[in-house]
Amino acid sequence: MKKVNVRKPGAGRPRDEDVTRQIRAAAMELGLESGFDGLSIEAVAAHAGVGKTTIYRRWRNVWSIVADAVLDDVAKLAPLQEQSTARGSLAASMRLAARYFRGPRGKVLRALIGRAQVDRTLHKALIEQWLLARRNVTREFVRRGIAKGELRPDLDPDIVIDALYGPLYHQLLLPYDSGHGDLSDAYVDALVETVFAGLERKGE
Repeated sequence: MKKVNVRKPGAGRPRDEDVTRQIRAAAMELGLESGFDGLSIEAVAAHAGVGKTTIYRRWRNVWSIVADAVLDDVAKLAPLQEQSTARGSLAASMRLAARYFRGPRGKVLRALIGRAQVDRTLHKALIEQWLLARRNVTREFVRRGIAKGELRPDLDPDIVIDALYGPLYHQLLLPYDSGHGDLSDAYVDALVETVFAGLERKGE
């Protein structure tokens, strides 16, 4: 990997985003190649062609780099998709999330969630920056569906989200043969069809 010449940032100047991206990429590459349990700041620094102090100015430990890389990735690769209906918005968003989970980044996310069980700082970051940030948007999908008369008025948006997304996380963390492939679009479509049968407002 080409070495990057890192300039010391001046007061008030923005950090070098190219260096930040290179460090994130190095952590992901090494983790996917050799496993995340043995990942170290020293190895990431060597792979990225930067000094350890450059990394420590940005992150507290190697898991923080991985979390930052995943959170940056998910916004680009699995953005939430607003459609004309709640069902359309949730189905489209879930398909992208499932594709992210079943790809190489799913392996990274699985490792992160495992590590977060013993790392309070990482746990807080994943809850606030991943789970709650996305959940706030999906709640609005459900609320708009209720307001438009698409969904039953007595629904709790959080329970709706749990019912839809819970199986995706179950498949991510404890994969099993669902009969629809590994978090395939067909699996997501069947899940949405099943759950929405109990969510949609029936004609009076």
